[in-house]
Amino acid sequence: MVTLADVARHAGVSSSTVSYVLSGKRAISEETRRRVERAVSELGYHPNAGARALAGRRSHIVALVVPLRADVYVPIMMEIAISVTVAAREHGYDVLLITNDEGPDGVRRVAASGLADGVILMDVELGDQRIPVLREQGTQTALIGLPDDPGGLSCVDHDFAGAGALCADHLADLGHREIAFIGYGSGVYDRHAGYAERTLTGFRERAQQRGLRFVHRPCEGTYESTAGTVGRILADRPETTGFVVQNEGAIGPLLSLLRSSGRTVPEDASVIALCPDQLAEQYAPRLTAVTGPTKELGRIAVDQVMRRLAAAARDELPDDELVLLTPVLTVRESTGPNQERA
Repeated sequence: MVTLADVARHAGVSSSTVSYVLSGKRAISEETRRRVERAVSELGYHPNAGARALAGRRSHIVALVVPLRADVYVPIMMEIAISVTVAAREHGYDVLLITNDEGPDGVRRVAASGLADGVILMDVELGDQRIPVLREQGTQTALIGLPDDPGGLSCVDHDFAGAGALCADHLADLGHREIAFIGYGSGVYDRHAGYAERTLTGFRERAQQRGLRFVHRPCEGTYESTAGTVGRILADRPETTGFVVQNEGAIGPLLSLLRSSGRTVPEDASVIALCPDQLAEQYAPRLTAVTGPTKELGRIAVDQVMRRLAAAARDELPDDELVLLTPVLTVRESTGPNQERA
């Protein structure tokens, strides 16, 4: 393992000079600083996190709390986690992953230990019990999600309410009046996951404004649960011609079930999904979808934490930031005019 002394010898300076260059605590000539930085790069030196914490009162680590639940779409969560890691490295920070099944106790342990300078929370619930712990500890925090009370925090999220409204508007503009919203499993709504509840609220409010008749049905996303959900919808509301799906696991079964019931997409039934574009492109027909820039969530959250840390280092009160990313509707082959009203 390369040591600080190795860097000093390679650069032809003292160990204390290397330390000053890395910490920025003293002014060093430009020529010397460049020699040290070149030696660090050539030798692949990485300062020990514990030593950096003692020397600079910072660990240069950000804790990322990631969800490991059966009811989350793992590819999206991993894409966000990777974008957090890449953005953090650009700031000279490493990322410590902890799982949200540890709950408030796990967050308290990390915050109180001083191991991480800041925390980024994912899978945020409306009344998330982890947030009071972070406020109590004074931890600089960014949320990828929007709770009911974001005070004292920075948040970034997709505008899920706007996404739900886009779905209602699109189907209403095509002449559909009987709509079914197939959501996540009941457990997601029971724990008040922000992304699910805000989408449903946005859809419901716009559907009422547009005079749509709609029903919301939770679905676990398996073929069996989707079959039961779709069967009940068609039995209770046989005039349904529009389907909104916010459950990645239910998309394939829904398309198959509509075909087996004699309904052609989009001639007899239009389907719009809230899902990533790459997933929407995989189906036949290709899905009309509402989505947002997933990677941006991680990058913005890291930037928010860095700004909060910088303000705290100046003994200033960090600004609370709320960033909602605008959803995008991409029309493909799964939606079309309501033939009954054409």
